[in-house]
Amino acid sequence: MKIFQFLIITSLFVSCETSGEKNNNLGEGNDSTLYYYNISEDNNFSLNKRREAINKSFLYLSQNSKDTLYYKVLYQKNLIHFSLKEYDSLQVYNKLLINNAKRVKVEFTLGKQHYLMGYYFDEVVHNPDSAFNNYNLSKNYFEQIKDSSRIGRNLLNMGTIQKNQNDFFGSKETLTEALHYLSNKEDVQSIAGVYNILGTNHRRLENFKDALKYYSQAIETTNSFKYKLLYQNNVAATLIEQEEYKKAISLLNSISKDSLLIKNDKEYARVLDNLAYARWLFGKTNSKKEFIDPLRLRKRNNDQRGQIASYTHLGEFYSKTNPMKATSYFDSVIKLSKTSKIPRAEKDALKFLMQLQPQNINLRDRYVHLQDSLYVQELKVKTQFAKYKYDDQLKQESILRLEKENTEKELEASQQRNHKVIYLGSLLFITSILGLSIYGFRQRTKLLKQASKAEKLEAIQETEAQLSRKLHDDHGSKINQVMLMLQRGTDKSAILDKLESVYNQIRSFSREINTVDTGPNFWNSLKATLEYLKPVEVEMVFDGGKELDWSLVAHQTKTIIFKVLQELVKNMSQHSKANQTVILFRDKKKELSIYYEDDGVGASKRSLLRKNGLWNTEKRIQALGGNITFDSEEEKGFRAEIRIPK
Repeated sequence: MKIFQFLIITSLFVSCETSGEKNNNLGEGNDSTLYYYNISEDNNFSLNKRREAINKSFLYLSQNSKDTLYYKVLYQKNLIHFSLKEYDSLQVYNKLLINNAKRVKVEFTLGKQHYLMGYYFDEVVHNPDSAFNNYNLSKNYFEQIKDSSRIGRNLLNMGTIQKNQNDFFGSKETLTEALHYLSNKEDVQSIAGVYNILGTNHRRLENFKDALKYYSQAIETTNSFKYKLLYQNNVAATLIEQEEYKKAISLLNSISKDSLLIKNDKEYARVLDNLAYARWLFGKTNSKKEFIDPLRLRKRNNDQRGQIASYTHLGEFYSKTNPMKATSYFDSVIKLSKTSKIPRAEKDALKFLMQLQPQNINLRDRYVHLQDSLYVQELKVKTQFAKYKYDDQLKQESILRLEKENTEKELEASQQRNHKVIYLGSLLFITSILGLSIYGFRQRTKLLKQASKAEKLEAIQETEAQLSRKLHDDHGSKINQVMLMLQRGTDKSAILDKLESVYNQIRSFSREINTVDTGPNFWNSLKATLEYLKPVEVEMVFDGGKELDWSLVAHQTKTIIFKVLQELVKNMSQHSKANQTVILFRDKKKELSIYYEDDGVGASKRSLLRKNGLWNTEKRIQALGGNITFDSEEEKGFRAEIRIPK
């Protein structure tokens, strides 16, 4: 993975032309500033010559930190200090750039600077926490300018750090996110790198099937033959862990003969060491030389991690035949792991030494101490990485919220005229709806008064009171909300949405109070209405209604039956939590009997008295000279029996 990071950081040395930023559009600096800046970017000059040029360019701009060219020059200066390994200067000018950049919008430059510092902390200082933080900050700046490719590369580096710190699940999550940003055309090698690290994560979690799948995807994706060989080596290492030595040996033999790999000492040594290890495990060799050759290559290139692997394999090789030599090699592993600050390698070596020296208490105590320390450290790192991502999410949400508030303020002045138009139109619309509703109620009351006796009048008045309360509570409050929204200058679309909601509610309310169809289609209309009112999950059973001769029942009686059953089913839908409802119709000689029952939660008699809708149904039935009996207890369902004289 370090190879990918090196290539990416190298590409930054070569050119800064991206996202529309080219040297001929750098700003309003004078000719000398641009002249020396261009020299500092030219790879045909030596690094010392380029450093001299960027210092002169910076000197011209040092008093003009409001010029965006100032930050491009500062970034180039940091880049050259890094390439010359002048890390003290890098630290100084990094702080200068970051601290001053708050005054201007230079997201692209800040994104590159934090990427550079992420690479510095990752590869030079070996501080995964600071590296992860800088890559995360770089990602955030590239998100602001929607540079998907660089967002994906930062996520790839963050996922690699998590993998190296044994946060395999966190790494998988970060790398999966990276795939959403990387382009199949522009970021082929980075995508292959993501698949490769995903394969390693699954391999470390001993999910070898998925590990091989992701390594295969990396091999298929990469357009570099060199990387294809490296991924194949990872496949071979996975096969060794699966104890499929024959397949591993065949694959390693094939790639070890490739001339391109032979030129890369570090990777060639890795392949040779894996091949020797697989052959030894398979019982095909007892030759120490096969392990020594890759070790020599690793020493020559000062590859300390590689040397740790070689010494570990040599220790295993001699564990049974020469315990003294095995102990010596494992001691070398411990020494190197302390020098390289790789405590996990020391712990693995101690595990082997404990088998060779089971009576050595000091080895056991050191092993337990390391195991506990590593657990605490890994937990700390995982928590810290998660905190970075959580804090980052909160920060992004805060930025979006501020942007939204600023946008609303900017649009407020231009929306005032539209608000007035909406206000007047809405007022006219609401007035018309209210007028029609009031007129309809008055006409209905007038007709009912003319047709009713004293008892019927009382039921009608209760019905009107209930409708009035519903109109006031449900519709009046929403109309008032619309008025307040208009006064406060709320967004036009929000007001229109609220008006549409009021209109739909009033239309539904109008349907609810419409005259009941008491003609030949009464039964079908009644059944359809009750089934519409019930929740979808409730089973409703009817018996006797279809067979009853409704033409012999008075129109007024059918209307009251319709309204009463409608109220009972509405009450069931809102309160009972029932699974089944049964409604029975029985035509007796002198009366019509209707029995209603549901298996819901029921209600106490006291709570029934408080339900105005149920109390009103009793008044309606009494107005016809009939009666309704309620029978309900908490948790035992609800029942009602209606008797109406013919």
